[in-house]
Amino acid sequence: MSTCQPAAEPVFTADFASLEQWTAGRSWAYPDGGPVNPRDNKLDHLVADPAYSRSGVFRATRRRDGLWDAGLLTTEGSPEGFEVRAGDVLEARVRLPEGNGAWPAIWTWRDGGQEIDFFEYHPDNPDLLELSNRVRGGYHYHRDPGVRPGGWVRLRTEFGARSVVWWVDGVEVFSDGRGVGPSWHAHLIVNLSVCAGRYHPAPDPEATELSYEVQDLRVFRPAS
Repeated sequence: MSTCQPAAEPVFTADFASLEQWTAGRSWAYPDGGPVNPRDNKLDHLVADPAYSRSGVFRATRRRDGLWDAGLLTTEGSPEGFEVRAGDVLEARVRLPEGNGAWPAIWTWRDGGQEIDFFEYHPDNPDLLELSNRVRGGYHYHRDPGVRPGGWVRLRTEFGARSVVWWVDGVEVFSDGRGVGPSWHAHLIVNLSVCAGRYHPAPDPEATELSYEVQDLRVFRPAS
């Protein structure tokens, strides 16, 4: 596997507190824009409360009705309306969650699809990152001793027209050979979901809060 090369100047640098860059607590990736998505085996109840996302720490807290208030930010519907497009490179540094049921992700979405999963993670698989191209098919379960609950990992993905390529801590780990096509574009979503227990364990009965952190999220675009 090759190591990643330095990218050009960023065209998007995330400021999670920005009301211009990000919309909080709703997304059309959820039925009717949210706030819940039980058909995807999620206990999420999306909230716009800035304490759940605007610091870059994405939190979820248990509710009395069995759901979890959860943080989500998206560029979809924001004043700037930023979209990544074919050829862009996304980078971020992430502190992974520790508690069962936590389901962090950074992904893309537009008009009922266009989903590329920059990463997904479940602490019950402590050394595994899920990397997926849901536009043209292709996925990879990447196991890495440097991936662990509570640990920091630096991630990078190139949304190539012919191949989507993922790097973990500076090392290329998967090139799907499928890509997104030359006209692809989509909004960004950063969120913490909570598993309902069908595919991964639900939160432990005594757990009341889950969290993970995102730093240095940037999008680079090659010169045209």
